[in-house]
Amino acid sequence: MPQMSLVPFWEVTALNNIFASLGVYFSYKFVIFAFIVGVLVSLCASLLGVTLVLRRCSMIGDGLSHVAFGALAISAVLGASPLAFSLPIVVISAILLLRISENSKIGGDAAIAMISSASVAIGVIAISLTTGMNSDVNSYMFGSLTAMEESDIYLAIALSVFVLIFYVFFYNRIFAFTFDEDFAKAAGLRTELYKTVTAIITAITIAIGMRVIGAMLISALIIFPALGAMRVFRSFKAVSICAALLAVISASLGICASCLWALPTGAAIVAFNAISFLLCSLAGGIIRYGR
Repeated sequence: MPQMSLVPFWEVTALNNIFASLGVYFSYKFVIFAFIVGVLVSLCASLLGVTLVLRRCSMIGDGLSHVAFGALAISAVLGASPLAFSLPIVVISAILLLRISENSKIGGDAAIAMISSASVAIGVIAISLTTGMNSDVNSYMFGSLTAMEESDIYLAIALSVFVLIFYVFFYNRIFAFTFDEDFAKAAGLRTELYKTVTAIITAITIAIGMRVIGAMLISALIIFPALGAMRVFRSFKAVSICAALLAVISASLGICASCLWALPTGAAIVAFNAISFLLCSLAGGIIRYGR
């Protein structure tokens, strides 16, 4: 693993050309890997977030992120590959959450809280049985630039291509399913299939993105861009496009800030997402006041 000398904040701000400084950091392959995966995962999470937020299912991202934490803790104990071990567990949990919330007396929010707390408890116990919170577990919890591998890029590209194709070719069906599920069923749409596919894609997005953003923070990528876009726009298409742009810009700035000022990668990306939400809220208020 190549060593990277981090430039302190007070020195970076004195540089005349920040882009030249970024060029030095982006000469490292793992930084390029993190940037590509972070941007693509943010794009997928933002598009999924629009549907999940409008359907009031956005907390499924938070629940699955806790499941991912429990899975990666167990993988650390067993010495298994974190992504290969956690991916099927998170996908199964997404389907399980969907079935429990629909086909039992347990509400969706209660099911998410139940599985989330159990997953965190299992993860904490698993970590306590080993040497404790080491750097590998910490990087998966809160994100790290150095955690990326070349294989993650291929997974992120495949995921983003699938999500974009899914939204472009099935836009009308997703629109109907998002706003009025009963109407979609009456129109002959297989709503159960769309809900299952959405849950599985969300689970895969969280599993892939937890290396850069962190399992504890990645759910913010589902919520912030969608809510920010809704403060400015009203149409589903405009909100989706705006959310995607906000997510990509926030991820790019967050990773660059992480390089320049030695910030935790996931926290930096989420911070820029929060700032974009505040700016969109301000812009939306100005637009409504002007009307």
